[in-house]
Amino acid sequence: MNMTTEDIGAYIAAAGAKAWDVEGLDPATPQRDIKTVGIIGAGTMGGGIAMNFATAGFDVKIVEQKQDALDRGLAVVRGNYQRSCDKGRFPQDEVEARMGRFHGCLAIADLADCDLVIEAVFENMDLKKTIFTELGQVMKPGAILATNTSALNIDEIASVTGRPQDVIGLHFFSPANVMKLLEIVRAKDTSDDVVATSMALAKTINKIATLVGVCPGFVGNRILFARQIQANKLVYKGVLPWDVDAALNAFGFKMGPFQMSDLAGLDIGWSKGATTDNPIRDRLCELDRRGQKTKAGFYDYDENRRPIPSDVTTGIINDITGADPTQMSSDDILKACIHPMINEAVKILEENKAQRPSDIDVVWLNGYGWPPDTGGPMLYGDMVGAAAVLETMERLGADDPAFAPAQTLKELAANDGKFTEINTGGLKT
Repeated sequence: MNMTTEDIGAYIAAAGAKAWDVEGLDPATPQRDIKTVGIIGAGTMGGGIAMNFATAGFDVKIVEQKQDALDRGLAVVRGNYQRSCDKGRFPQDEVEARMGRFHGCLAIADLADCDLVIEAVFENMDLKKTIFTELGQVMKPGAILATNTSALNIDEIASVTGRPQDVIGLHFFSPANVMKLLEIVRAKDTSDDVVATSMALAKTINKIATLVGVCPGFVGNRILFARQIQANKLVYKGVLPWDVDAALNAFGFKMGPFQMSDLAGLDIGWSKGATTDNPIRDRLCELDRRGQKTKAGFYDYDENRRPIPSDVTTGIINDITGADPTQMSSDDILKACIHPMINEAVKILEENKAQRPSDIDVVWLNGYGWPPDTGGPMLYGDMVGAAAVLETMERLGADDPAFAPAQTLKELAANDGKFTEINTGGLKT
């Protein structure tokens, strides 16, 4: 399918506008009054989330377990505001006004009177359930209880609160004070007024929201996981990480899978001596090659954090996989990495975990840096055609049943259908 730049721009604008429409939600649904927001966790995510609300004029209570962690988190927030001030974005007194809306706390019970509380702690289900058990006990009636989890089951988190109708996912993207996307995750018992309030709040704090359902990774990360798995499979076939990244860079992504891993930190979810399902990552971390922060990960890094292909990494890959370095065309790399993303998006729609195909494009355009000249995975799927995607997925699915072609993909290929016109009935919880 051929589209002009103007056509693609019009599609993106329409997709962004449509994402605000919550199908089946009465526009007259009353909203809960939100004046004070509580944030659990003053780390990178918690501090960034809190900044959105303080910037928008909300009073924010932020909780940490220890005073030094709280002080450190608030110092980072102040530093972020100060840098913006120094760049002329607002005057010095605005820095003080925003910081004046922060109130540091050392106990979850101190949040009891907040209208909304957002948990932003480590991705551990037991920890989150402990926190939400306490929230269910101490928060005032009618408070919205939100989790910033990026992948965990929110129905399970909500089950311990005694008030699952008040629980919702508010998945901010890092850095949360900068990134525009907000995945709003509706759990099976989330009430309509909590959904309506959350969508309205997203506008108030200047985010682009999409309403999604509960499944591992929700919409954005679930599709990202599919890409990462296939990128890793390429490495096991002898394709080097920088060749994979280069193909994605040429397509328009600022960062490929391995560049992204180095930026995030290879030791996320890893501990010394651990054996995970990614032995290449394990070996790199054991050598203290944990990404940009240690000046070495998949890549070596110079003083300007410029990534340099690493002979050490090449040796580790060869030792673990037994595969000799091999060349693969950029086109074949793209098919192997991007076509599975499209297939996974179709499965998400089949499972009714997204409202519409264009919402998936909104997620990837605003949360993951999808190049706008191809409009998102669904629109790009239309550009290359369902038959081409099916061909790739039949090959990848023969190697790994988890990547078998979605039934709807088969139907689109047979009928020359469009990904952007898939209608499986919208979001169902």
